[in-house]
Amino acid sequence: MVLTDHVVGADVGASTISAGLVCASDGVVVEDIQAPATGGNALDTITRLIDHILAAAARRRLQVSGIGIGLPGLIDVEKGRMSWTPGAWLPELDDVPLASVIGERTGHRVFVDNDVNALALAEWMFGAGRGASSIVTMAIGTGVGAGLVLDGTLVRGHLGAAGEIGHLSVSLRGPLCPCGAIGCLGMYLAGGFAAEQVRNRLAEHPDSVLARAGDDDRPVTTEDIYAAAAAGDPLARAIVDEACEVLAMGIGTIVTMLNPEVLVITGGVITSLMPLREDIMERARHRVLAAPLAATSVRFVPNDKRATVRGGAALVRYEMAREGREA
Repeated sequence: MVLTDHVVGADVGASTISAGLVCASDGVVVEDIQAPATGGNALDTITRLIDHILAAAARRRLQVSGIGIGLPGLIDVEKGRMSWTPGAWLPELDDVPLASVIGERTGHRVFVDNDVNALALAEWMFGAGRGASSIVTMAIGTGVGAGLVLDGTLVRGHLGAAGEIGHLSVSLRGPLCPCGAIGCLGMYLAGGFAAEQVRNRLAEHPDSVLARAGDDDRPVTTEDIYAAAAAGDPLARAIVDEACEVLAMGIGTIVTMLNPEVLVITGGVITSLMPLREDIMERARHRVLAAPLAATSVRFVPNDKRATVRGGAALVRYEMAREGREA
């Protein structure tokens, strides 16, 4: 199949679903649309947004080569569906043959992969890792994951679980993760567990401002925690200190195990973490050999939900190029 200049990319996050019309040659997003990922209607939302983008392409008289979709979970790439994942953010998509469903609806080739894998491809092709031989993209949002592009190849692993750094155990006695493991890195960093962290430790700090920061209608957010830490709240400072140390451990693990040329750290929580970048990197220097860390370009990249649709577009481009090489 010949790749034309435009593709449709979709980014299915735990809290937001986005779709866009993307120029495949340079990653420019021509048009995009977003909607909340709520109410158990993820499939309906995905199809509605993709229909909107395809209609926009038709209005612009732009031919679409294919559709790429990034999903938050373990993906069976060959079957185009999300495998069952303990603690999955969007369980209604488990085992849904999404590539077939969307392909039959639209008449286009559809490629499906993990959302951070797709994001890593986008950073490698269009973004902070463009031109690099190897890049790891670590996304810290509702959950935590990593995408690995090593020597020009997307590393998925035997079951598609490569890069699930959010489930790297960083504590002997840490909190129990929904996946069933103890002390997972994501429990300390991910925005999806912010309110739970506060609840579990409020008894130690009953006077914390975080006791009043959220309610049933608006739980405590990472923004609340980092703002309170900056203002000197002891509970918030303890949570943020742990998050910085755990992220340093994650950086050390990635650099030690994979030795990438570029490490991109991004996601919805990155805005809160960016002011602490120097502190995090200083901590990382105590978690890894000096030479490989110094040789790694560590880039904190602000999250841009409009740009994440480039991941799906990069996935289409990558898979079509791979098909061409295998033909």
